[in-house]
Amino acid sequence: MRKITAAIAVVVALMGAQTALAEPMRCSGEQKTCQNTCARMATGQIRPCLEGCRVSQAYCIRSGCWQNGASRYCGLTKQ
Repeated sequence: MRKITAAIAVVVALMGAQTALAEPMRCSGEQKTCQNTCARMATGQIRPCLEGCRVSQAYCIRSGCWQNGASRYCGLTKQ
C-alpha cells in the first residue's frame, strides 16, 4: 500500500513540476501583446487593462497558462 501511495505521489509531483514554472520569454510575449491591446483602448480603460495584463503575467509564470478572461490556453511551459 505504501509503494502505491509513494508512486502516486511521485507521478503527481512530476506532473506538477512540468507546469510549475513557465518559460518567461513565452509569457513575456503574451504580456507584450496584452499591453499593445491596452494601448489601443480609451484613456479611462488603459489602467485596468494593464492591471489585467500584470495579473495574467503572474498567473502565466506560475501555471504555464495565459488567461485573460476571454480565453485561456496552456503549453507555455519549458519543454
